Amino acid sequence: MELTQASRQWATRPADERYTSLIDMLAHFRAQRISSREVVVPSRRIAVDAVADGSHKGLVITGPNGHAYAPTNWSFGQLAQLADAPAGYLRKLPAELAADCINVGLHALRDVEDVGCLLYRNGGEPVLRAATGPRYGRIWNADIVQGLVDRFGDGATGTWRVPGEFGKLMPVTTANTTLFASDRDMFVFLADETNRIEIPNRRAGKMGTFARGFFVWNSEVGSATFGLATFLFDYTCCNRIVWGAQDFKQITLRHTASAPLRFIDEITPALRSYAAASDSSVVHAIEDARKHVIKDKVEDFLANRKFSRTTIAAAMTAHKLEEGRPLETVWDAVTGLTAVARSIEHQDVRVDLERAAGKLMAA
Repeated sequence: MELTQASRQWATRPADERYTSLIDMLAHFRAQRISSREVVVPSRRIAVDAVADGSHKGLVITGPNGHAYAPTNWSFGQLAQLADAPAGYLRKLPAELAADCINVGLHALRDVEDVGCLLYRNGGEPVLRAATGPRYGRIWNADIVQGLVDRFGDGATGTWRVPGEFGKLMPVTTANTTLFASDRDMFVFLADETNRIEIPNRRAGKMGTFARGFFVWNSEVGSATFGLATFLFDYTCCNRIVWGAQDFKQITLRHTASAPLRFIDEITPALRSYAAASDSSVVHAIEDARKHVIKDKVEDFLANRKFSRTTIAAAMTAHKLEEGRPLETVWDAVTGLTAVARSIEHQDVRVDLERAAGKLMAA
């Protein structure tokens, strides 16, 4: 299968959201964290005002201490949601009217509730970065990238780094990087394409190799969960599509109050283990799947694992066409199901099938 998550990032990120090393990204997030402050404020103590003086234009948010903060596009949307008002519509209104609508929503239409505000001040205009629930479990980007640096280095050299093009290592530039960060979120794609894993009889009886890779993503301001995905793959092309991916596994953490501790207790050891994993463990998992002959009728084996009869029939046909023999083992089933997934137009449906197929390896 192919993975397009990194390609979508690469295609949409402007120049100032592209980094050529984890060290540079870490410096950015450290400075951002040092200049950020978390406070919890009752919703009825928040006031939105329209101003147009020398320092502010548009709307500002004022809290109990009287200091004004300009909302980002993202935090404005969060405030509008708290006020039960459509953000897209409010952005079309004059600033004075938009401010009145949000104030009415916060002060009159909703019960009083606490709002978790992430404030940012770095020499320029004070900014409201986020307006979330009071128990939002913020996993700081700086902590994530520090962990990546500790385990993988700068991301531009060494074993684990920004992937090359068609398996060939390339100097990391803003044009081909897979390290992205904005005031809203972050995304990292690193790969080990040097220590490739040799797989006997990988496809049509021929020897093949896999590289290892992973994605990490996060948002400090509530626009995304924290996520880690690991996988094996053939190569990454120039537009950062991952081709020939197998064994895709994903962990996500919602930003609840326990999320920071779970990141430390669960995700950090998982990253360490993945970085140090021996090639043989992957080979053994695949070889075990190859040796695991399906003793039951294939249709019943897959149906008992929640695959539809239509999908099962398509997988059996696809495997016969690609491998020239009937589907017999668990690895055959994974191969046939991922072949079916490649033909599915809608990405979410395709990825769901690919993940379900990968779970057969652990069955």
